[in-house]
Amino acid sequence: MAQYDLTPRIAPNLDRHLVFPLLEFLQERQLYPDEEILKAKIELLSKTNMVDYAMDIHKSLYHTEEVPQDMVERRAEVVARLKALEEAAAPLVAFLQNPNAVQELRADKHYNLQMLNDRYQIGPQQIEALYQYAKFQFECGNYSGAADYLYQYRALCTNSERSLSALWGKFAAEILMPNWDTALEELNRLKEIIDSKSFASPMNQVQSRIWLMHWSLYIFFNNDNGRTQIIDLFNQDKYINAIQTSAPHLLRYLATAFIVNKRRRTQFKDFIKVIQQEQHSYKDPITEFLACVYVNYDFDGAQKKMRECEEVILNDPFLGKRVEDGNFSTVPLRDEFLENARLFIFETYCRIHRRIDMGVLAEKLNLNYEEAERWIVNLIRGSKLDAKIDSKSGTVLMEPNHLNVYEQLIDHTKALSGRTYKLVGQVLEHGQTQATR
Repeated sequence: MAQYDLTPRIAPNLDRHLVFPLLEFLQERQLYPDEEILKAKIELLSKTNMVDYAMDIHKSLYHTEEVPQDMVERRAEVVARLKALEEAAAPLVAFLQNPNAVQELRADKHYNLQMLNDRYQIGPQQIEALYQYAKFQFECGNYSGAADYLYQYRALCTNSERSLSALWGKFAAEILMPNWDTALEELNRLKEIIDSKSFASPMNQVQSRIWLMHWSLYIFFNNDNGRTQIIDLFNQDKYINAIQTSAPHLLRYLATAFIVNKRRRTQFKDFIKVIQQEQHSYKDPITEFLACVYVNYDFDGAQKKMRECEEVILNDPFLGKRVEDGNFSTVPLRDEFLENARLFIFETYCRIHRRIDMGVLAEKLNLNYEEAERWIVNLIRGSKLDAKIDSKSGTVLMEPNHLNVYEQLIDHTKALSGRTYKLVGQVLEHGQTQATR
């Protein structure tokens, strides 16, 4: 299933620290040889200050206690630089750790800067040092300390670009700790800035939206209400346009959210059109499943894709989250997805056929006969479908007042013809009026 792994597409849109959880997942799932994953980790770590971690991986990869000299020298540089930054930021850090002193701060940033300079001899150099110190802490893997210092820095910073950079850093730190509720707050702050800020070019704004959507995956699939929130964000016109323009692979996550979220069916039809439009630029078993059911009415194909979808979910770092329950491990989203996928097949199949053989339906739902009968009975009891089961003949009977797909298509065509006729009449009438003038 490595062919459906989106890590190569997703990673370039993430801070390198956010890639580590993805590699950990892939290593656990054994999608790639262990040696490849370890080498990828070392490559990522080479651009950070997490030298000790890189040394440990090097030892594990090459089965040795020795580490390269450049790693030893790099570690010495990191320690020296950390000490220098710590000293430069010390006056401001001491102030921020003093509860009585912090009470003197106000909402007015310019007042705060003047007060810090007059009373505590803390000026722009110390404030800049705090930013650099926070950034360095982040690169060392101290995400908690980085988040605190970046928050405090933003309260004093008057440079909008630098403040935005600090907000991205804090957002990443909250994800990595992980603090999902706080991370969601930072996500909303970033979205507000991105949507209202004046960018040097429209493509810069599009790129910021793409970054935001990629980073948001960590939150939405670790949040109780995330399946609704991802639809609220990704399905907005400006964001779905950014997906179609530069990141069609994100359709996998929006498609999954629609499948497991029964409350958003009103937006679902428009999303199916997007899936249809983007089939040439991106497709995987999840998007192809929707195309089989709602575009091509290919239920045999949908059945096959449903089995592939299960594997895609299990091997996706965001969708395949495992929950430990005693001695058992489950993937809740996989179970939800398959249940709703069967529902999609059943509803659509029933809209096409008046009488459905239970055996055929069981096969299309990937269930045995008894499981299918039980599942359909429960579904009919709790759904709005007008249907009943004839146990003697082993069929599901649809009530005659339920329009099937072909009848709906005929109705839509008649309505379209009527609107076209009316429009042509208006155009001709307008032309005649112009001619008489």
